[in-house]
Amino acid sequence: MSKKNIVSTIIIIILFLPSISQSRSKISLDDDKNRPNTAAVTPAYCVAQHNVGKLVLAVNNNGTFGTGFVSGSQTDCFTGTMVLSCEYPKGSNTSYVFAGAFWIGAVVGRDTLVSVGADGWQNCQEMFPDVSPFGDMIYRSIIDPSRPEYKNAVSEQDFIATYTDTFTTGIPGLCPDYIDGRPHIPLHIEVTQRSYAWSYPYADDFILFDYSIKNIGLEKLRQVYMGLYVDADVNRVGGDPAGFQDDICGFLFSLPIQYGQCVFDDTVFIAWIADNDGDLRSSGLLNTPLPHATAMRIVRTPSDSLDVSFNWWVSNGTSPLDFGPRRKIKDFRDLSTGGLGTPEGDRNKYDFLRNREFDYDQIFTADIAPNDPDWLYPNQVIARNIADGYDTRFLLSFGPFYIESGQTLPLSFAYLAGADLHTDPENGKNNLIDNYRPDIYYSNLSFTNLGSNAMWASWIYDNPGVDSDDDSVFGEYRLCCQDSAISKIDTVEVGPPLILDTLWTYDLCDTFWYKGDGVPDFRGASPPPAPGTWSSTRLKDGTLAKINSMRVYPSVGKVSIRWNGLRSETTRDIFSRELDFEGYRIYLSRDSRESSFIIMASYDIDNYNRYEFNQANNIWELNDIPFTLEQLRCLYGNMVNGSPCNDTLFDPTDYTRSDPFITVDSLGRTLTCYFDPQDYNRSVFANYPSANTPIRRVYPDQPYPSHLNPDSADTSELTDEGFFKYFEYEYTMDNLLPTVPYYVNVTAFDFGSPQSGLGSLESSKTNSARLVYPLSSVDSVAVQNLEVYVYPNPYRINSDYIADGIEGRDAPYYIPDRMRRLHFANLPPRCTIRIYSLDGDLIREFEHDKDPSDPTSMHEEWDLITRNTQRVVTGIYYWVVEDDKGNTQIGKFVLIL
Repeated sequence: MSKKNIVSTIIIIILFLPSISQSRSKISLDDDKNRPNTAAVTPAYCVAQHNVGKLVLAVNNNGTFGTGFVSGSQTDCFTGTMVLSCEYPKGSNTSYVFAGAFWIGAVVGRDTLVSVGADGWQNCQEMFPDVSPFGDMIYRSIIDPSRPEYKNAVSEQDFIATYTDTFTTGIPGLCPDYIDGRPHIPLHIEVTQRSYAWSYPYADDFILFDYSIKNIGLEKLRQVYMGLYVDADVNRVGGDPAGFQDDICGFLFSLPIQYGQCVFDDTVFIAWIADNDGDLRSSGLLNTPLPHATAMRIVRTPSDSLDVSFNWWVSNGTSPLDFGPRRKIKDFRDLSTGGLGTPEGDRNKYDFLRNREFDYDQIFTADIAPNDPDWLYPNQVIARNIADGYDTRFLLSFGPFYIESGQTLPLSFAYLAGADLHTDPENGKNNLIDNYRPDIYYSNLSFTNLGSNAMWASWIYDNPGVDSDDDSVFGEYRLCCQDSAISKIDTVEVGPPLILDTLWTYDLCDTFWYKGDGVPDFRGASPPPAPGTWSSTRLKDGTLAKINSMRVYPSVGKVSIRWNGLRSETTRDIFSRELDFEGYRIYLSRDSRESSFIIMASYDIDNYNRYEFNQANNIWELNDIPFTLEQLRCLYGNMVNGSPCNDTLFDPTDYTRSDPFITVDSLGRTLTCYFDPQDYNRSVFANYPSANTPIRRVYPDQPYPSHLNPDSADTSELTDEGFFKYFEYEYTMDNLLPTVPYYVNVTAFDFGSPQSGLGSLESSKTNSARLVYPLSSVDSVAVQNLEVYVYPNPYRINSDYIADGIEGRDAPYYIPDRMRRLHFANLPPRCTIRIYSLDGDLIREFEHDKDPSDPTSMHEEWDLITRNTQRVVTGIYYWVVEDDKGNTQIGKFVLIL
């Protein structure tokens, strides 16, 4: 946060801030229309939410991310919903980033200039989008090929923004250089920012950013340095207003990584920031722990040979507390704050960008000795205060390089989260706060998950062992020979000619690709597409309709789910190119948090993993994709009627690790192996004999389609909605409470990739989940002429409706007056609901307008707040429901508050 002063802090809490949803047209990045040649007075500000993964992050088109420096509304300009700054994991009601910003400095002529997305202290901003439509943010997604945003999409959630530093007047947020006493002088750069997010288990903890920085001025930019600034302010949403004052940060050069047989130190170069103790000693509904860390990893710079700097500091209006590490030998630093921390003005910011300083980790501030040869001795009055956590921010920077007029340079980085940095509730108290033992404290931190996510972020950016540009360069690999790991370049031949698999086995060594060819891929292995996606489908009568391939049909106490698996079962993995579909899982939850979803049923193909014994290494290895029962019988069955495939007595489950199958292959080599089912082999549907899954095929006798394109298929192969009958499945959940909401979803999962050590991947449990009430459906209401009713009636404030699930399931704050809910059931899909007092005063009016296919179209909620934003009082009230045809129903309810 900017200008936080521990002496006097003014805290403004805005509970209800009206906002306007901004609709952004989706224009091409290659739009060649002439842009306005006058200064834009209303930039096309946009903030959007990355929320498909576990890491939820706001991105902006003004050179910042997070919500700390949002220009304009904090409403997502694509969805119209309020955005969260940085929540991890999704649904946890936490905030791990206040804001981040892009900094860039250069020498232009005789001037030293810096432009920043935000400076973090003076509330200064120097990068802005153009006017609409030229400055509009663009959304793309690979989730649904039938939608227009699928074209040119890279991830499940792409946001593309363009902004410049060229505005000098007339824009709120522009500040003068407080050191040199002059207005902002632009570098004349244009930044195209692309950010990518995935929901896959190995990629849902990070967001990848890809920048293109173009010199749109006439002068050459010399001695250019770029930097990424982060102020985390780790806290709970709506938590302690001073919760930002206990952050710690540091820098990791390398981390031990284990991948299959390979154990090695991976050079990660990540700057991390976290809460000082994770608040693990706190408890209660309002005291969500904060044990995780977030970090910045640079994955691409314009040059491999650059100077890298890591600086952290505390910004504070009290001079001694405005602190940052400083080497004894420095060029200059005129910070104006009177301290050693916050860089004010272009010259000081440029000095930070290029100082080639790697600051010690914050927790060691009080451990610097008076005679330290490198670092200034910190003020001992504040050293312990800084070391045990404060309002910290960092800058990770690199350079120098040059940008000619018209030239564009790339920059790519990952903002990532790591789970469970803190695992010991007493570590912070015993070794950092009450006592000062920084080495012991540090040894109790766990960077394992952070390191793994950093590794995967770099691999998604540039796939290891993949020749992306057909120049016969595949990256770098390690030969893992028994207990040693030796780095090799792919041009070095080892043994037989290299086979271009990500991982394979020689007699004594594993070859492990750990680095790509330097050409960005932004691609990773993906689970099969989930059934719950919207698509344009041609109905049997030839008309086009927008239909979800997962359909939910509620009834009283029951919910039936029907889905079509065409895309799930026939889509090849974009990374491996395998048809790797394995099965489906059906989930149910009482709220939208991923951890709340439980499996109700599953189906998976009947197949088996073969584990081979590696005698040289004395280990069991999984080297191949699963085998079907038929394949195993053909490989290892006894000859029956001229073929081993006819050996129905061969059962792979007869062979275990302790009692393996032993045979000799065609080359005379002994093969020792055993077999395990891949998943649970629940492959017999409910409408067949010997069923082992409650899922049923809707058309059990339907043969495989003649074509996989519905437009070319025979109409007898299609349902009335235009779906292939062969891929239609159904599952019914009963014994549900009619009065509470449920989330339901169907996921698809694959069998993984043993060659690359990647386990089974499953589509997101939360994305595309459908909210449903087990009440009479809209069709049943209409056919049976059911009357609208209200529940609970009477509403009693002393009843525990939260525990019953009637209210408060997804409330972001525990504010009782804002969690109350009165429910309307058996509604028509489109109607107006009015609530009156006994005196006839209008208390509240709201529209209920939902698509009839929406499983909640017969239901609505009222939060017991009047049209004057006040809580209602105890009494008897009338309700009136009027549908779009003018039909009216009237009833009453009682509130006991």
